[in-house]
Amino acid sequence: MGRFILTGSQQFGLLSGITQSLAAGRPFVGLLPFSLEELAGAGRLAADTDTALLRGCYPPIHDRPLEPAAWFAAYVASYVERDVRQMLKIQDLEAFQRFVKICAGRSGQLLNLSASRWSAESPTTRPGLGLGLEASYLVFLLRPHHANFNKRLVKTPKLYFYDTGLLSWLLGIRTPEQMETHPLRGSIFETMVVSELAKARVHRGVRPALHFWRDSNGNEVDVIAEDGDALIPIEIKSGKTVTSEAFASLERWRALAGKACRKPTLVHGGTDRYRRNGMEVMGWRESAGCWRDLCERLPESRIDRRAAAARERGRAAGRGAPARLTRLEPVGLVYLRPVTG
Repeated sequence: MGRFILTGSQQFGLLSGITQSLAAGRPFVGLLPFSLEELAGAGRLAADTDTALLRGCYPPIHDRPLEPAAWFAAYVASYVERDVRQMLKIQDLEAFQRFVKICAGRSGQLLNLSASRWSAESPTTRPGLGLGLEASYLVFLLRPHHANFNKRLVKTPKLYFYDTGLLSWLLGIRTPEQMETHPLRGSIFETMVVSELAKARVHRGVRPALHFWRDSNGNEVDVIAEDGDALIPIEIKSGKTVTSEAFASLERWRALAGKACRKPTLVHGGTDRYRRNGMEVMGWRESAGCWRDLCERLPESRIDRRAAAARERGRAAGRGAPARLTRLEPVGLVYLRPVTG
């Protein structure tokens, strides 16, 4: 018996072409875009926040000398507007394009399908979101936490894109200067951090178990992460400086949750890391790696066990040459191969 890994750039055609059930075989593993942790380990993570948001984490943009805007245009035309739309059997391309851009404008916000902007696309909205964009790993839903600490809880999920580069392109953002002043920059930053938290668990073969908390008065905690019986509240602020008001939601939720609350954390757009009033404060570059500090029960991944060794091999072979990113296995592992030509 041999060992085989079946991979594909999109799961619809791959799954439809497999005639065996594979019920007793290996499980299917979804491979999301690179994490910030992987890019930082390869020396490919942008130095400033706006460039990182604009470029996103899709492998070709970091592994090849490509212009992000040109690559995203081709990606949307060939995959989103062709493969996903054909899978959904949607004939109206223009309506589907409008729908995808509406989704981009709502990333990081409550998904209210009864709102007028959604109902205008009613023939497209529900199947497009549920079967297309979610199943193709373009977007995901963050659902409200079920613990009844407050009876007046919001039950509507929030919508997020997995990649801020694609999200920025759909919003018409093409330069870091545009990103810096864009009215949706805060939502894009929140999207990046939440997607990093999801990747950190998915790439370890763990169910994301991420939620948010919000009551009818607008009090909200951006992410509630389950860690066994404990709940980790995480607040996200895009600013580089943190004010005392930024901790209000965490303090309110900690008082409601009581002993269930553990290691409340604030992720911000700067670089400082410190503790304040029993809360962890960290910069955006650490938003994925923070899981090793926060989650006591998060299993070790192959990234943790083997990526460091791969980096050493890459540096030794290339004598300091830039590392080239190549996925070896569908487990979030990055192998660093020196660029030789």
